[in-house]
Amino acid sequence: MKKLFTADMLAKAAIIAAVYCALTIALPMLSYGLVQIRFAEMLTVLPCYTVAAIPGLFVGCALANLIGLTFGVTGALDIFIGSAATLIAAVLTYKLRKRRLLALIPPVAVNAILVGAELTLVSDVPFYINALCVAAGEFAACYLLGYTVSLVLDKYIKKIL
Repeated sequence: MKKLFTADMLAKAAIIAAVYCALTIALPMLSYGLVQIRFAEMLTVLPCYTVAAIPGLFVGCALANLIGLTFGVTGALDIFIGSAATLIAAVLTYKLRKRRLLALIPPVAVNAILVGAELTLVSDVPFYINALCVAAGEFAACYLLGYTVSLVLDKYIKKIL
């Protein structure tokens, strides 16, 4: 029987969580609010390389959103909705891992829908505007930064993992 959680997987997940959280809180003006681009979202490409990225991204996002209570406009709602969006997107990215450009669609789409809806609940801005703003920030983080990270990882993955 294969173990679901090995020490190696937990260590990788913890590192991913720490990096995600640190990148998010290091740039609070860009990470929280109605218009945002979280540079940490470039890490959403990691489920293409390891299943450990799924809990790592989820925990990192949850911690960043918890810490972000002092910066953000969505309050405690983001701890649940934003973190759930990251978890759902990470699972879908893992399932699409063999097709890299498609694998980066879930973080953009899921966050646009869920976080866009969340922002609509706490603001007077219509859903479609919130969803488009979130999608734009996610697209930049996932496709411009994340895809670039994946090209580097493809070259060095054997040494890293």
